[in-house]
This record gives sequence, structure tokens and C-alpha cells, in this order.
Amino acid sequence: MKLSKFQAPKGVSEYFPPDSIQFEYVRDVLLQNAKLAGYSLIELPVFEDTEVFTRGVGESTDVVSKEMYTFEDRGGRSITLRPEGTAGVMRAVIEHNLDKGQLPVKLFYSGAFFRAERPQAGRYRQFYQVGIEAIGYNDPEIDVEVIAVADNAFKALGLKQYTLNITSLGDAKSRDAHRKDLVKFISTLKLDEATSERAKLNPLRLFDDKREEIRSSMQNAPVLLEYLSQDSSTHFGKVKALLESLKINYQVNPRMVRGLDYYTGTTFEFDHPLLGAQSGIGGGGRYDGLMGSLGGADVSGIGFGLGIDRVLMACKAESSLPSSIEPLDLFIAPITDDAKSVSFKLLSELRKSGIRCDMAYGDRGLKGAMKAADKSGAIYALVIGDDEISSGKCELKTMSTGQVISSTLNTSDLISKLGTTK
Repeated sequence: MKLSKFQAPKGVSEYFPPDSIQFEYVRDVLLQNAKLAGYSLIELPVFEDTEVFTRGVGESTDVVSKEMYTFEDRGGRSITLRPEGTAGVMRAVIEHNLDKGQLPVKLFYSGAFFRAERPQAGRYRQFYQVGIEAIGYNDPEIDVEVIAVADNAFKALGLKQYTLNITSLGDAKSRDAHRKDLVKFISTLKLDEATSERAKLNPLRLFDDKREEIRSSMQNAPVLLEYLSQDSSTHFGKVKALLESLKINYQVNPRMVRGLDYYTGTTFEFDHPLLGAQSGIGGGGRYDGLMGSLGGADVSGIGFGLGIDRVLMACKAESSLPSSIEPLDLFIAPITDDAKSVSFKLLSELRKSGIRCDMAYGDRGLKGAMKAADKSGAIYALVIGDDEISSGKCELKTMSTGQVISSTLNTSDLISKLGTTK
């Protein structure tokens, strides 16, 4: 019986050339801007104890109630593939006492995350994120630094059409005052049992409900921005002033609550209008109290998660990516058996000097080797045959124009020429 071909699981975003080159470029630009701001790598497990997410993310969220990949391991423990990054980072900070050292603790991470969602453009069951977390201080300057890292990265990728939405979810005093009036308002609505139970766990969740009937019912609901304490109002005012001082455009969205329960204070989202329904390319906020809920000290923190998949989609929509990303410096076209041996040794020496290079393999003639050179996207090409070996000379040509740059086979001369022409 003939076996059918295997396919990747439905809803998985996987990348292979040439898209993988663009994916890697986007990811690296996002990470580089985190490094420029002093953030250091934390490499996290792909799965955690389920309670890390039920306690950390919040039982009222769709992420916990509907979307987690949870299973029992061979030891009978409940394990969940990570649906987001912050809760796992907090677990690691607590476990390894990172908050006992110099503050703020500034960390970045990247990798695959998993949610059991209905697959569609920009929404995947396995997706990729870059995230940062700054833990230890409740300063407006740190709030804006986190936002600026994302904004700078988007600008470095050439994006122009995204929008930054911000709000404040206040402190405990603010939320307590708001909750009383919000619960009173919700009690006047006709809700199904599931929505009513969800509202009991966290009434703010109804602001995030995508159903039109719920959105319409919540139009006149009291918003948290109207209940901010003096401290929260002052903090949010400083955040806005600092954003303006950095010339980072924003708009205040008083109904934004995001999809996770741990957010407090400054909260933000980046949206891109060319992505349709799944327009969010990243977001985050402050999560004062999250570490305490996971058994750690009551330490403040703020961070973001940026969706690499969606940022790449936004770059393609705006045509902002470079036409060629890290092309080969040199492609060698050997046209005899002896030339193949010489070329192979030459490749090794050039690569040790940091020259990105490749060669034509197999028994190709000049035409086939040059066709391979053209497909490689290399900047320069060398043709090596018996004549070039005996004379010790060959022509280094620019692939785009055919212009001869040099005529030597000497390795050190090649390295020098390729280094100065980059």
C-alpha cells in the first residue's frame, strides 16, 4: 500500500527559503533593538507546569479556557505548551532569584508559541514571537523604553503604517473603584451563562469580546481611564509626555484591555491596517502583581510580545524588506575535475576569513555553473578551469554587470578584494 505524503499539522507557520531568509531578518532586527537597550537572552522551556499559565495568565481568558495545548505527561503531571512568554519568564525569575540581583532585570526571548485556535491568515496554532521583560521598577521611563524598543524595531524594518494604541489599566485602587460600577452596569445586561461566568472572573474581559451584540451592549460601560487614582493618572501622563518627547505617535484607546488578565497600568498595542482582521503586530504592558501571584516577591514589571509572523506580513504588505538580504559574497564556478578540488579548498579558506561563498557542485559545464551562480544571488563570481589553475589567474566579476574587478587566484588577494568591495 502506498503511503500518503506527510504534511505539517494544520495551523502551523513554518518557513523555508526564500521566506525563511526574510523571517530570520525580521526576527534578528527585532532582537537587535532589544540588545541595543541592554536586554539579555533568557532561553525558556517550550512547556511548563499548567498552573504557571492558569495562575499567571488568568482563568477568565480565552487563552486559558479555550486555547491551551494541555496534556498529562508520563509522570501524571499536567503540562502545557507555552501559549505566551511572560508567565514563563516570571517563573524563571522567581526560581533563579534573578530579582534579588541588580534591578531592573532586563530579558529578551524568542521562539515558538502554541494556541489551539481556528487557523486563518495571521492566526496560527504554532506561531513565533520576540518578547522583552523589564522587571523591578514602576518607572514611566521604563514603560516608554519598552514601547520604544518595539517602535524602533518597526522603523528599522521600514514600517510606516502601523498605529500605537495605549491606555492605563490603573493600580489596585483604580481598578477596585471601576470594578464596582462596571459590575453594576453588567448586571443590567442580558448575557448567556458562559459570558456571565466569564464576567464574574474578570468583568474587563467583556471589553475584549469580539461578538457584535456584546460590543454594542458595552458601548456605554464605564471605562477604567475615568477611575484612575492620582498616582496612576500622574504616571500615565508622564508616559504620554515621554512618548511625545521621543516623537512616538500614539492614540489613547480607553476600551483596550488586551487578552491576558495580568495587565495593570500602562498597556499598549501596535496595529497594522493592511493585515485585515488580525491586525495586531505586537503589544504588552505592565503586570504589577504577576510575580506575587506565582509565588514570588511583589515586584513590578513590564514587557511586550511581538508576532514575527505578523510583522513579516506587515513588511511584505508595505514592501519594506531589502531586495536582497545577506547575499553570498562569491560563487565559484569550477569547470573541470581539478578545478573542483582547487575551488573546494579555496571555499574553505575564504569562509575562515568571513567571506560568504559557495560553488557549483556536480558535473556542470560553464553554462550550468553560471546558471547556478545566477540563482545563488551572489554579488561576485569566479570561473576556474585548467587554464586558470596553470596561470594562477582568474577573473573576479560582478554578477549584475559582468565587470571584471580583479584577475588573480591568490587567496589573500581575493579576501582583500572582496573585503574592500563589500
